[in-house]
Amino acid sequence: MAEMTLEGLRICREVARLGSFTAAAQALGYSQPAVSRQVAAMEAAVGYPLFTREVRGVSVTPAGALVVEHADRVLGGVAALRRDLDGLGDRLAGRVTVGAFPAAMAALVPRAVAHLAVAHPGLVVGLTEESTPALLRDLRTRLHVAVIGVGDGLPDYDLQGLRRYPIPAGDLCVAVPADHRLASRTAVSVRELVEEPWIAGTGSAGDPQFAAWPTLTDPVIRHRVRSWPARLGLVAAGLGICLLPELAVASLPAGVVTVAVEDPTWLGRRTVALTAPDPGDAALAVVAALRTATEQLRPRAR
Repeated sequence: MAEMTLEGLRICREVARLGSFTAAAQALGYSQPAVSRQVAAMEAAVGYPLFTREVRGVSVTPAGALVVEHADRVLGGVAALRRDLDGLGDRLAGRVTVGAFPAAMAALVPRAVAHLAVAHPGLVVGLTEESTPALLRDLRTRLHVAVIGVGDGLPDYDLQGLRRYPIPAGDLCVAVPADHRLASRTAVSVRELVEEPWIAGTGSAGDPQFAAWPTLTDPVIRHRVRSWPARLGLVAAGLGICLLPELAVASLPAGVVTVAVEDPTWLGRRTVALTAPDPGDAALAVVAALRTATEQLRPRAR
């Protein structure tokens, strides 16, 4: 008697997804006859036809839809089992806690966590989004890694006794509506921003303040809102432009693009990861993942 197999489930799912034996064979690296044999074996095992052969491709029968539904769960469970088994061979396991300022949480930290899930599946990552003073306080008590911004216009944070790791995530840029007069430009002079209306943030004291371009005097602030989605939503609606760290460019909504700013008086800001003096392997793995994530975030402002 024929039996259901994992490969049979995988092939049936692909045939259902693509609507064709030939397309499924190409996607999976099989010959078309091999796919047909696997489907026939699955039909013999379940006792029902799974696909209706048509002039162009195939359609899924009710039994086929049921098989595909279960195939998703079964194959997902097998993949999870494989990840867990792979984790047994990884010496990094347990819990590591990471904190970051909100802009870093938009894209940089999520991509780093995704990298850790693949590279070290036994490592459980706890996340905290806080103001920089809170991050520095918690780093000395409960956080393993803190991601902060430093540089021009920011407080001289007390980092004594902490290890610093530069994260090459870029500087600041400007987010503008996609139909803005500057939207097609790669870079603009700071002088071209003088008359622009700005959407400003209202960050906590000690946090990077994202108002207008930092060297502008008396900028026109049209709206002040706290969250990044609100700021970028106002930009997308054409109500102004806003300052944005390049590390958050990957989180832009539709209707918003970024431009770099040419300003010889701007000294720049940098992103750094901080740990205790003796961070341990898990914290170092987080730092490495943050640096890997910066590669995934390029290209940055255009």
